[in-house]
Amino acid sequence: MDKTGERIEISGTYHLSNLLQELAIVGEDDTLSINKIKEQPTARISRLIKTRFWDNLTRSIDKEGLANVLQDTKSNSDTLRLYIPNKDSIAYKYFEGVKTDMQNLKLVVLPEKITPEYVKSINDKPGILNLNYSFENGEYKAKPFVVPGGRFNEMYGWDSYFESVGLLIDGRSDLAMSMADNFAYQINYYGKILNANRSYYLTRTQPPFYSSLIREIYEHNNNVSKDWLRENLKTVIKEYETVWMNKGRLTDNNLNRFYGEGIGIPPETEEGHFDFILKKHSAKLDMSTEDYAAKYESGELKDKALDEYFTHDRSMRESGHDTSNRLDAVCIDLNTVGLNSLLYKYEKDLAFLIKEVFNDKFEYDNRVFTSADWQKRAETRKDLMNKFMWNQEEGVFYDYNHRLYEQQKIESATNYYPLWVGLATEEQAAKMVEHLFQTLVEKGGVAGTSDFIINGDKDGPQRQWDYPNGWAPHQMTIWRGLKRYGYEREAQELVYRWLWMITKNAVDYNGTIPEKYDVVNCTHKVYAEYGNVGTDFDYITPSGFGWMNASYQLGLSLLDTNLVQDLNNLKDPDVLFKKTKDKK
Repeated sequence: MDKTGERIEISGTYHLSNLLQELAIVGEDDTLSINKIKEQPTARISRLIKTRFWDNLTRSIDKEGLANVLQDTKSNSDTLRLYIPNKDSIAYKYFEGVKTDMQNLKLVVLPEKITPEYVKSINDKPGILNLNYSFENGEYKAKPFVVPGGRFNEMYGWDSYFESVGLLIDGRSDLAMSMADNFAYQINYYGKILNANRSYYLTRTQPPFYSSLIREIYEHNNNVSKDWLRENLKTVIKEYETVWMNKGRLTDNNLNRFYGEGIGIPPETEEGHFDFILKKHSAKLDMSTEDYAAKYESGELKDKALDEYFTHDRSMRESGHDTSNRLDAVCIDLNTVGLNSLLYKYEKDLAFLIKEVFNDKFEYDNRVFTSADWQKRAETRKDLMNKFMWNQEEGVFYDYNHRLYEQQKIESATNYYPLWVGLATEEQAAKMVEHLFQTLVEKGGVAGTSDFIINGDKDGPQRQWDYPNGWAPHQMTIWRGLKRYGYEREAQELVYRWLWMITKNAVDYNGTIPEKYDVVNCTHKVYAEYGNVGTDFDYITPSGFGWMNASYQLGLSLLDTNLVQDLNNLKDPDVLFKKTKDKK
């Protein structure tokens, strides 16, 4: 009944599910909103993301937020550790005071030089790494950040950019700027934007999206402080020069690769993750997998082939695509289309912002840069990518194996980054769009790869970044790339397919918004590797998943009004558009 005593009837699975969700979150003194119960699916999902999910995913490393962020289900350690950079005495002094109220907190000061040997030595002592802060009314205040969700309870590199796309749409530029400030802290104190701010990630970075974040913050608010932009651009250049254009991640052909340093088995992986590869090595010595792994980790047993495998593996994790048969056991040999497209965008973003904001003159490290300096670098990279990666016959860019001097002809969603960053010519774009729809487009959107077995073993484990799974960052970059080149109809179709899958699963499963989807079967029931984060909750999902939330907000902002109504009615995309199976 409503407040007047009039009887209200709620029927249908979707509305009854909404009722149960609202009952789960309503306070004792609050009344239920009939409008929320009868809300259209797209409006409900978008509202919850904006008003509930972002806040529930926000963390901070200070007295108020420390207990929440110290928890790490990827670790078996009972001790709660906070690692503080060697030169950040202000933070150390602050947390010394906090420690008096948290007896189970252990503070650890990192050495001035962080080496792979040191990181291995603390594998059994995992902890959170401190991030940026400011002072408000004389009080230490941490810069907040958004975590992906579930087992990923820390700030991730490329996740943070995609989450920020959604935050900017939802009017949370303050939080997006805070994420950028945390990027700057990581570069200045840890030497790179980290895979994530846990101790076991100290030797790895992630795909570079820092310049994209700065540029989009500026484009959302042209009045953003010039001083803030200046300091962040300096750090963008520092990262570009010291992380990417340096030995290890720069190859002899002047293109880039991922190169995650480290020693031994990555400790954050789930138990048994490497059994498939370890069995191959242990069988040669007639040892059990467990004994072999223990002796290898202790250093008693040397295995150069396994060392190389784990360098590939760490580099694959640095790529963000952990894991994929496209990169497994070959990652450091590849100049990837995705990475080099992102660095091309760094060069173009720096050229744009230096000219737009700083009157075409930018001082850094006793040098003066103009837009022409960065434009020249971008053109050089573009020429190299066309030389080594572009396949005219097939009409697509492919990752280049710089060791074998050949293209790795595997279909991947990252092969379409050149559309998003504006590197492709109009002729190339036309070929790429045709190729995309022939190879990767499925009913629920774009698959991470085609269905292939090349580097992988047909009896090997299923890889979560491969077919049939689809991921938010791939969809978002491809949508924007299509729109950039004027392929509006194709962009609308791909946006609709992805949002339809999210909306249908949310309607059918109490608002579920997980980490990834099977885009072929259009389901969140994905069991590869550790499963699917964001599907374990009671009554109502508290937070969805970071970049999935962002993809929904971006998609809705791009979708035509008439298609939004079709989406609310859950109209099958294969009714609205040509069936994907008919396109191939």
